Amino acid sequence: MENSISSDHTTESQVMITASEYADLLSLKEENEELRAKVDWFMEQIALSKKKTFGQSSEKSEYLQTDIFNEAEAFSSESGKAPETTEIKSHTRRKKTKELSSNLPDNLPVEIIKCRLPEEDMACDICGHVRHEIGSTLARRELEFIPASTKIKEYWQTSYGCRNCENVGTEVNVAKAEVPNAVIMGSFASPEAIAHIATQKFVMGSPLYRQEQELSRKGIGLSRQTMSNWLVKATGLYLDRIYDRLRDDLKKNEILHADETELQVLKEPGKSAQSKSFMWLYRTGAENNYPIVLYEYQPDRKHKRPREFLKGFSGYLHTDGYGAYRNLPDEITVVCCFAHARRKFTDALSSLKDRPPDDRKKTIAGKGKYYCDALFSIEHDIEALDYDEKKQQRRELAKPILEEMRAWLDSVRAPSESKTGKALIYLRNQWGSLVRYIDDGRLELSNNRAERSIKPFVIGRKNFLFANTPGGAKTAAVLYSIIETAKENGLDPFLYLTYIFTKSKDMDGGDPGTLMPYDPEVLNNCSSLAASNKDN
Repeated sequence: MENSISSDHTTESQVMITASEYADLLSLKEENEELRAKVDWFMEQIALSKKKTFGQSSEKSEYLQTDIFNEAEAFSSESGKAPETTEIKSHTRRKKTKELSSNLPDNLPVEIIKCRLPEEDMACDICGHVRHEIGSTLARRELEFIPASTKIKEYWQTSYGCRNCENVGTEVNVAKAEVPNAVIMGSFASPEAIAHIATQKFVMGSPLYRQEQELSRKGIGLSRQTMSNWLVKATGLYLDRIYDRLRDDLKKNEILHADETELQVLKEPGKSAQSKSFMWLYRTGAENNYPIVLYEYQPDRKHKRPREFLKGFSGYLHTDGYGAYRNLPDEITVVCCFAHARRKFTDALSSLKDRPPDDRKKTIAGKGKYYCDALFSIEHDIEALDYDEKKQQRRELAKPILEEMRAWLDSVRAPSESKTGKALIYLRNQWGSLVRYIDDGRLELSNNRAERSIKPFVIGRKNFLFANTPGGAKTAAVLYSIIETAKENGLDPFLYLTYIFTKSKDMDGGDPGTLMPYDPEVLNNCSSLAASNKDN
């Protein structure tokens, strides 16, 4: 049936349908909306998968505005800064960076090669007299690399006898010189060899099978099984007690960071080779003058793991949103990570690449990321302040933004299965722990400090892929802990491990305090060891 209306109105068609047909129409509409939501979800996953595979991993924002209230400027397009150029006649070129040699250490040996005239060219072209040297100028510099050298050290024990006793006595009195202890009894391993193998694997990410191949090319038949045994035994003999001391020192701090990542262990009792185990990380905060970074291997990700490791610790713990950190003793206060919140909004924006940039910024994900960026911008500006001033600035600058963000958070909704919805859920669930950082200037806006510390293990895992046994995984945890703590304290891992093995093999146990990477004597001794290696 069609209604006739005046010419200045639109003509509409009306169709009479039954109640059952109307109910079917509503059902189809609801089904269509549900299918559309599923299609949107699948498109979001495809976009995120493409970004993960082909896109950049950086989370650097295209807008970082401290003034959260000035949205017109914050959401306007900004042109990138042009690179600095130097005009050369008819064209321009990028300004040259500093010479490479200016970035080299002062104690690097220098070999001077004098380029002289050959003997037949020493006669003067004019008078025939012999030329004399009047000076020299630096023509160029080269950086030369010499592969690591390998040698055998033989310890010959000298015996001494008494000539007088030999002549007049019936008993021969013989004295023998003392021979330094071996780092591993019955083995031909040296402190330097074990330290080199450890740093190649846990610093350079070179698995033992690659080291075996490299040594084989030099004619040295050292199997990966032997190298693995050296690492396990040396760790048990010398490094475990240093690790335990570092753990005790770690828990004396008031602010710590924690994180965890997956590890596959092939021969884990009661588990299949394909199952997941975990490497947990705990480290000191920014306020500690002597950083400590500790890894701990565990077969699972249960909440009791951080509770057991941190037993005796009282203070703040920076973490992500994982639920295991919410079941800690009352004396541990969790501070959650705003970088994770921003990352979730960034992932949501990545699924909207088909939209114009200005439209993406106006979405819920765009606004959420904008708030996070404003907080990070404040932290960047106050980074150099002392802790009391930092706390005051956060109260004045960050608190109003957090209050507006909370009001905005309560006013927006998104499907819980979408990336935007998950970002909002994370914010709502962790809000109390997220805003806690403004209460103490020593606290941080993110848990990036822990993520940076766990990255060396993640990079190494891409090379060696898995651990063979739980014992190997525990050895890796201790070695990563010693090495990363050494690096954080400005020590060369190879020299530090060499120093530990050299000194410990003659200590016969005892207090490992003199072996801590932040002991002043350790730095001096490692410097002496470096000078000795250079002379050799």
